[in-house]
Amino acid sequence: MKHGIIGKLAAAFTAAALLCCGIPCSASDEIAHDPSRDVQTQGVGNPFNYGERNTPENATTEEIRAINHKMTVQEVKYALYKEIDEHWDLVSTRLGTKDREKVYALFLGVGTRESTLGGNGDGADIETAFSEGFGVSSAHAYGTLQTAVTAFADADPTFMKEEDVPEMYQYSLAENTFYDAIISDHMGVRKIMHFCVVGMTTDGLEGYQVVRGALKGFNTGWSNFTSEDDGYYKNYPDEIISLARWYYEEGHLYDNVFTWTNDERVDKYRQGNVWEGWGECNPSLAEIKETAETQETTGTTEQPSEPETTEPAQQNHKGDVNLDGRVEVLDIIALTRYLHGMDKLSQGALEQGDMNDSGETDVFDLSLLKRTLLQ
Repeated sequence: MKHGIIGKLAAAFTAAALLCCGIPCSASDEIAHDPSRDVQTQGVGNPFNYGERNTPENATTEEIRAINHKMTVQEVKYALYKEIDEHWDLVSTRLGTKDREKVYALFLGVGTRESTLGGNGDGADIETAFSEGFGVSSAHAYGTLQTAVTAFADADPTFMKEEDVPEMYQYSLAENTFYDAIISDHMGVRKIMHFCVVGMTTDGLEGYQVVRGALKGFNTGWSNFTSEDDGYYKNYPDEIISLARWYYEEGHLYDNVFTWTNDERVDKYRQGNVWEGWGECNPSLAEIKETAETQETTGTTEQPSEPETTEPAQQNHKGDVNLDGRVEVLDIIALTRYLHGMDKLSQGALEQGDMNDSGETDVFDLSLLKRTLLQ
């Protein structure tokens, strides 16, 4: 991992340098997650206890944005990691790498290129291209990754559809989804997965060009490779991977330190083949075995035609969220819809959904329930 003594010294030095330049920076450089975790296989474990939303669903837009505004750079980073970890099989397969920390860094690069990761003092509360009104412009974007309204279901029907990522839930466009920092991250990750699919299926991209093209698509709506537009690649996808390498190599994945586009400290990572540091990758369209996420995308609790279930369980068995006497895919769907704020659950259902007996029914219980069914 990249947060050893050298990384911390570099972080402290950088923080001091930023303060000397009059740039706000938190003094805390301690990682938030348990340092004994094997991040590559386990992820960081959601140390800030984020849910499927960052804000109450019934809050006003102003209240939602005020909560996002208060996020520190470190909190913004871990909010991104939470979404990557929840969909790691999909993300690692489409990007073609099993190096989780490099993927973390890649998304920090996107967040930096788009919004400087909250280091400008706005947390995740960054909005652009909104002058025409809510959802009118296809460029209207919000959040750390600057996720555009085009990523959402039920956006303007003239916008290009992004319906080829059934493994991740696609939220409908509404102010209480668009302006939520966690949902915005979720939809931003999903959008990049969409352009990975387009790059491989439509544009014939392979290797790191799939990732490079997905970043281009995220920004422009088109993932195709055009060699004559080298200036664009230098200023967007190639700048993102350079920024990503800075976070990764300098040990700033987990602290409150940030960089920005054209920051001179990143210059050494802008030299030569900037994608060399990404390493060998093999992006793939391989099927992801996340049937619950696929059902979740439909927004319905109808019985699937060929459900994957366990043997019939006793009534009130742990995991029997819908209290029908069985532990099956429908229970994952019921719990997922509850965590998304789409449905309410009775006290009895919440008790059965509390897989780890923590006293709360949350995303960790959803993960345990999925694991139970897969086993």
